[in-house]
Order: sequence, then C-alpha cells, then structure tokens
Amino acid sequence: MFSSQAAVWRRTWEANPSERRKWVEVFKACDEDNKGYLSREDFKVAVAMLFGYKPSKIEVDSAMSSINPNASGILLETFLNIIRKKKEAQLYRNEIRDIFTAFDMHYRGFLTLEDFRKAFRQVAPKLPERTVLEVFREVDQDSDGHVSFRDFEYAMNYGQNAARLL
Repeated sequence: MFSSQAAVWRRTWEANPSERRKWVEVFKACDEDNKGYLSREDFKVAVAMLFGYKPSKIEVDSAMSSINPNASGILLETFLNIIRKKKEAQLYRNEIRDIFTAFDMHYRGFLTLEDFRKAFRQVAPKLPERTVLEVFREVDQDSDGHVSFRDFEYAMNYGQNAARLL
C-alpha cells in the first residue's frame, strides 16, 4: 500500500540552462590539457566542485563503467547525464527528508505509530486505522516501534523500485 504510493512523489528533473552551463564550465575546468574527456581523477574533482564531497571508489567505478570501453574517459554528454541523475537523486532525497520531517512533529529523529496516525489523519482522514497500522509495520523494519529516517527512506525507495517492476 504505502510503497506503491511513494512512487507518485518522484518525478524527473531537468537542469535549467544556467545550471547546465555551470556543469559544462566545471567539465572544461576539470578537463586537464583539453582532452575532451574526464579521467577518473578529473571526474572526482568535478564531483567535488559540484556536490562538495569526494566521490567513493564505487561511485567513480560506476561512472567509469558507463562509458564506451574504447573511450579514454567520460565525454561531456555522458558527464552531463551522470550529473543530472546525481542532482535528481539529491533532490529526491531532500524531498523524502522533508516528508519525514513533516511527520516528525516532535523533532525526535524518529516516528512513532502515533506520529503516523496524526499525519494520516491530516492528509487522508478517511483512511482506515488498519491501513495506517499496516503502513507503520511495513516501514518499521526492525519492529522496535520507531521509524528512523533510514527506515523511512528505505520504504520510499523500495516503493520506487516496486513501482518500476509493475
């Protein structure tokens, strides 16, 4: 029930022209020697410039695996696509955080069944109590009576993946 509805919240995102120009500028700035592509190290620097963190080896490996095996590095269009997807994921995570925060009316960093009841009464007042309880149990992965942000985020992402399978 809850998982399939979570899929409604995610939408695709496109960069506006000024943001895209910024990404192109970062690509050019990180393209040492004007090779026309980014090496592993160039890509790490570009991600750090755009997102403020050094990407993990796994993240860089994933990006490098997306390129043509005959290419020497990440071309501009591939780079722009990778960055767009990263930005979309970042915005989606922020949206999940906002939803969680709206449910967490007492600012405890976790949700209780009562928090779920109050939130669902506001957004879906005719939803049966049994459904709210089922949703809470589904999201409360470790059955401790508290839903952490990680539990909540997992449920939201699980809903995304389940909806794609349908």
